[in-house]
Amino acid sequence: METLKFKTNIKCGGCIAAVTPTLNTLDGVAKWNVDTANPDKILTVESGDGLTSDEVIGALKIKGYHAEKI
Repeated sequence: METLKFKTNIKCGGCIAAVTPTLNTLDGVAKWNVDTANPDKILTVESGDGLTSDEVIGALKIKGYHAEKI
């Protein structure tokens, strides 16, 4: 299992609700979490099926959010 981390602009519960369906249905995502208490709003994605950072970034971009791999 691989852990991917991203700096995002997902800043509140409403934002998390908006991206939940996308992240939950993205192939290869085992689990994910956003640390909204962190100033960089860190999204941590546990992947197990060859998921790439670009796939996560692209999926969030479609929903109107920015993610940058860290």
